[in-house]
Amino acid sequence: MHPRNQHADGYDFTALCASSAGLAKYLKTTPAGTPSIDFANPAAVKALNRALLIHHYGVHGWDIPAGYLCPPIPGRADYLHALADLLAEEYDGVFPRGPQMRVLDIGTGASLVYPLLGLAEYDWSFLGADTDQAALANAARILTKNPASGKRIELRHQPVAANVFDGLLRSGETFTLAMCNPPFHGSPGEAASANRRKWNQLGKPGAKGQLNFGGGDLELWCPGGERQFVQTMIEQSARIPKRVLWFTTLLSKADNLPAVQAALQRAHVIDTKVLPMAQGQKQSRIVAWTFCPRRIRRAWLRDLVAGNPLEPAGEPAA
Repeated sequence: MHPRNQHADGYDFTALCASSAGLAKYLKTTPAGTPSIDFANPAAVKALNRALLIHHYGVHGWDIPAGYLCPPIPGRADYLHALADLLAEEYDGVFPRGPQMRVLDIGTGASLVYPLLGLAEYDWSFLGADTDQAALANAARILTKNPASGKRIELRHQPVAANVFDGLLRSGETFTLAMCNPPFHGSPGEAASANRRKWNQLGKPGAKGQLNFGGGDLELWCPGGERQFVQTMIEQSARIPKRVLWFTTLLSKADNLPAVQAALQRAHVIDTKVLPMAQGQKQSRIVAWTFCPRRIRRAWLRDLVAGNPLEPAGEPAA
C-alpha cells in the first residue's frame, strides 16, 4: 500500500467497533488469534466500510443499495494518494491541497467513495459523474447525511452511456484531475465467470450471488470491456485537451496496456505515465496522460494554489 495510506498497518477492529458498533457482530477470530471479518459476507464488508469511513474519514450514514459495488477502501485511498504524488511532481514535491483543486470522478457510483476520501484526505473538490441515475440518487442520499461534504461534492448525470466526457462538461469548467475506475469486463457472461472464480478462490465453490466487492451490471461490464472504455476515454479527452490538467484511469489488466498506449499515441498526448499499484497479491496500475506541456502544468498549479485559476484554452464545451 501507499505509505500515506491510513490502512497500511491493517485494521484496528477495537477502534473501528468503538466508532461503529454495528461492526462488532461480524467479528471473528482468525487461526492466528487476531480479529477479522468474513470477507465473503457482503453485510460484513459493508459494515467494515461504514466503520472505516466514520473512524478515519468522518463520513456518516454511508450505505449502498443491494447489488452495488462495495469498494475496498484501502485500494481506493491508494489511487488518490498516487494522484497527489503525481501533482507533487509538478509542484516541487508539495501536495497541492484545498478546494481549488477540482477532480472529475468518472463513474462515481452509488458509494461515492473517491470524492468522500479525496475530500477528507486532501480537501479537494469533486464532480462525481455517472450514467446510472439510481447510483447518483444514492450518492445524493449520502451527501444529505454529510452536509459539509455536500457543499464540495457535485453530482452530475451523463445521459449517453457510450460517452465519457462528451456532453458532460459545462462551458468554462476546468479540472486539475480526472479519475476513473472503469468496468472490467466485456460481457455479462465474462463478469459472471470472474465472480465464480472469486468464490472458488475463497473455498466456496458453487456459491451464488455477487461477491462482497461484486457490483451491478453498469459497474462490472460494458461493450468491449476495460480496453474499449479507456480507449473511448482517451479519444474524448483529446477533444477537451486543456480542460483537465491530468487525465487518469485505473487499468486492471496488464494485457490491455499496449492497446491503451497505442491510443495515447494516436491522441498525440504531451506526456503519459504508468503508475504501479499493488494491494497484497493484486497488481494494477494507473495510466495518466496530459495534453499540457510541463511549464503550463506548473503554472496551472501555481495559479490554483495562489487562488487565480487559469482560464480554459478556448475548446468548445464537450
